[in-house]
Amino acid sequence: MLNTMRPTLILKAEVSALENTRAVRRSSSGLLLVDKPAGVSSHDVVARARRAANTKGVGHAGTLDPFATGLLVVAVGPATRLLPYLDSEPKVYQATFRFGFETDTEDSTGSEIGTAPLPDWTTLPSAIAKLTGSISQIPPAYSAKHVDGERAYKKARRGEEVSLAPVIITVHGWEVRAQHDDALDVVITCAGGTYVRSLARDLGRLMNSAAHCHSLRRVQSGKGSVAMAVSFASLERDAISDGTVELTSPLSALQEMTRVAINSDDEVHIRHGRSIAAAHDGSRAVLVDQFENIVSIANRTDDNRWQPRVVLPSSS
Repeated sequence: MLNTMRPTLILKAEVSALENTRAVRRSSSGLLLVDKPAGVSSHDVVARARRAANTKGVGHAGTLDPFATGLLVVAVGPATRLLPYLDSEPKVYQATFRFGFETDTEDSTGSEIGTAPLPDWTTLPSAIAKLTGSISQIPPAYSAKHVDGERAYKKARRGEEVSLAPVIITVHGWEVRAQHDDALDVVITCAGGTYVRSLARDLGRLMNSAAHCHSLRRVQSGKGSVAMAVSFASLERDAISDGTVELTSPLSALQEMTRVAINSDDEVHIRHGRSIAAAHDGSRAVLVDQFENIVSIANRTDDNRWQPRVVLPSSS
């Protein structure tokens, strides 16, 4: 009787240990939504997250200017491999544009470079219409764009003239929240690569005035909302590694991708770089195991198979 029960007891202990191990390993890899304060760079947030997670494996999706506040999506551990695949659009910003003068940085941290009368507010609807949809935008000189192999802002800080080529951006829509004598409160929904600072600049010029972005706050990126974010101050040393601050599953930011549950045999093939049969729609899929842990991001091949492109470490 004892011999019959013993394997069962050992099996339960092993299952319990396996579940505990999975939980620990899941918590060491995932996404962190951070509400970045003003005066802190995106790099500062990553550095703080590294200390909080006790790992160097930390990256972010979508830089926020130091003067801006709001949502910064941070990946920790093996989840950093998923950064290129995360749902990051649309991006939604709350901004205040101040009229009467432009600045060299196109925001409130810069130096005044030109003044103009306050706008005729009756021209606002037509000006906004011209800055909606797929439009051409010249990025600000104080930006991370490369010019001759160097960041544009470095040249601008040295007083060098910076000439950037226009790029095509997409602005999905504007919502005017409030209108003041010399300012405008708006919510802008746009695609990645859009400089809201430059929208302020261009709006001022279209209204025969001058403007800059006085304040900027990102409130949404893809499915992520700043309402779900943790504060920068909460990222104390080891706060992530000891579970004080919890990570979320990257699946929450991969909702636009086909999700395919695979069995243990298919997982072995995927982990060895071999393709498996594709029975679901979509050109790309996130493959998950029975515990909803991400195994791989895979692309559909011409012969209708899932070929792994990114493979995450096993959680068991």
